[in-house]
Amino acid sequence: MLGYKKMNETFKQYIESLEPLYQRLMQMEPVSVVTLPKETPLSGIYLFSEDEQHLYVGRTNTIRKRLQNHCRPGSGHNSATFAFRLARQLTGQTNATYTEQGSRAYLQNDPKFGPIFKAQKERVRNMNVRYVLEPDPMRQALLEMYVSVSLGTLHNDFDNH
Repeated sequence: MLGYKKMNETFKQYIESLEPLYQRLMQMEPVSVVTLPKETPLSGIYLFSEDEQHLYVGRTNTIRKRLQNHCRPGSGHNSATFAFRLARQLTGQTNATYTEQGSRAYLQNDPKFGPIFKAQKERVRNMNVRYVLEPDPMRQALLEMYVSVSLGTLHNDFDNH
């Protein structure tokens, strides 16, 4: 029978580094994608919120570009993933169909879904954004999950596809 084993020391150090980063993220004065300061860090995690409701957290190695892709009018379903998720929720088309007619590309161009998707990109553009520098990809991944769980972000899932 396997006995209790202490947590791996390297992993423990990663875990212990998350709370200070989370606190730094939450202490940041929110901005919008339009008002991103010039000193926006290159890599890390970001948080979209409306009022005091925290909606979505993501990670990237290109924060400025990634935030802009979430809300650029011409961004497609693969770039504006958060807006696409919001549009799916608003239209009730939340389940993947794995057919051409229900595909993400099809929905994006659908006369009913398309305008809602476009409106959600504008909505995201006006949301509050916070971010924190984190260049280490392992810490980014853990921090994304930590922030999502801590804040109960409504639009993150860590489901496999």
